[in-house]
Amino acid sequence: MNNPLLAIAVILLTSASALAGPTDELYKLGPDSQEQPGVPRGKLSEPIVLASKVYPNSTRNYWVYTPAQYDKTKPACLMIFQDGHAFLGLKGEYRIPYVFDNLIHRREMPVTIAVFINPGHGPDQPEATDKDWGDGTTNRRVEYNALDDKYSKLIVDELLPELKKSYNISDNPEHRGIGGASSGAICAWTVAWHRPDQFRKVISVIGSYTNIMGGHVWPDMIRQGEAKPIRVFIQDGRNDNRGTRKGGAYDAKWDWFAQNVKMVEALTEKKYDMTYVFGVGSHSGKHGGSIMPEMLRWIWRDHSKGQDPMDPAIKTPLGAETAGK
Repeated sequence: MNNPLLAIAVILLTSASALAGPTDELYKLGPDSQEQPGVPRGKLSEPIVLASKVYPNSTRNYWVYTPAQYDKTKPACLMIFQDGHAFLGLKGEYRIPYVFDNLIHRREMPVTIAVFINPGHGPDQPEATDKDWGDGTTNRRVEYNALDDKYSKLIVDELLPELKKSYNISDNPEHRGIGGASSGAICAWTVAWHRPDQFRKVISVIGSYTNIMGGHVWPDMIRQGEAKPIRVFIQDGRNDNRGTRKGGAYDAKWDWFAQNVKMVEALTEKKYDMTYVFGVGSHSGKHGGSIMPEMLRWIWRDHSKGQDPMDPAIKTPLGAETAGK
């Protein structure tokens, strides 16, 4: 772990787990996740429909957040969140527009456009919502949990060209992040793995590195592959889904927390620029939402240390040379 403050948080949360039990109510949103007086508000677009040739006969909504500091004459950084509906809500668990407003205003992260994209669905299927994320009613399972590069093609070849028609977005992969929760988290990792030429920052909340579609093999794939220039923050809870299948039998390939631990171990062995926080929560966004500002500060720590990631002279992420040590 590269951040001593986060290391302390892990120790405290580990000690608390025996007392707290499987509760998510320990985690509360702080001021960085709420509207603050005097902080300029960014703009959130109306939903935009993206059709796909990668996933034929499917569409999905996406929304674009533009920070108040955005200047169309200067390329902006970019972050894309899967399950977009869950991250854009101003009364939800993540409240990304408020977090971006506050951190960008204080220059704790660069001027960054956020895109919130939903999973695709066919013409006879509903759009994903906070009440139904679409596991059984949309393409979410096959789009997000597959290990191939198909979804990355939707992001890189279909979504990015549409965004660039309206926004000035940096082409430097160090200026681009991608994130999500649960299946959206493994999806974000998969995109960066296949396309580090496009995305090199990943936020993973309660990631589903399990056997939904073979995702339990990711730790082995990381060990067997060449290390890639990806910076990743992993969050999970010790009371996440723990691998109990029908009939009460335990299956490690379906243990969310154990698989997140294996991801951390593999990334550490390969000396990735990685940090993590394991709390006491369940398969919930409460913990991830409460530390989202800190996750973003860490992801963009080059900027917070006074090195603007938009500076073309910066070729290597600050701190990458000590990753895994």
